[in-house]
Amino acid sequence: MSLVAFDFDGTLSESEMTVLLGEREGVADEMAEITNRAMNDEIGYAESLRERAALLAGLPESEAEAAYDRVVLREDAAEVLRALSEADVPTAILTGGFERGVERALASEGVSVDRIVANRLPVDGGELTGEVEGPLIEGTKDDALREVAAEFEIPMEETVAVGDGANDLPMLRVAGLSIGFEPKPAVEPHCGVVVESMPELLSLFEVRGVL
Repeated sequence: MSLVAFDFDGTLSESEMTVLLGEREGVADEMAEITNRAMNDEIGYAESLRERAALLAGLPESEAEAAYDRVVLREDAAEVLRALSEADVPTAILTGGFERGVERALASEGVSVDRIVANRLPVDGGELTGEVEGPLIEGTKDDALREVAAEFEIPMEETVAVGDGANDLPMLRVAGLSIGFEPKPAVEPHCGVVVESMPELLSLFEVRGVL
């Protein structure tokens, strides 16, 4: 049995949650710049996440919810998740993004995963506080992958990690099979395999015996 762990923004989804939220506050360009620097490993992920969250201080919760509603899965990603579910392969989403957006995107396609490890944007008085909380701020995805693997009693050498950005490097380095999904230039050298589409990923799972 394998465990397949996915990144979300940039991998399962083409949406970038912080940018969608930033559009509601008029700071999308600043969000995108910070995100790009983080994904190319130019600044630390925790620093970038806090900078982006700070830009959202005062955003009404209703506007945040409207942004989460716009988070969608990448084309054919739902088919990959369904195939893994039907094969009884445990799946996890490990993302520095936000639970609400992930949950909305999965629900809209009628699919699910076994575990979501994600962050949250706290609300006070009906507005975002500008802070961020959760396990993947200072915590890294290698630790998250180890914890989920232990929960399912799956050896690390039987795990699969799929990601694209610098914050995925920790889990890509420790997984039994590391798959880059259209990886950033700084990430590609650390990927065992690179794919460019969800159908290609599905075929790889079949060839490698994951399915």
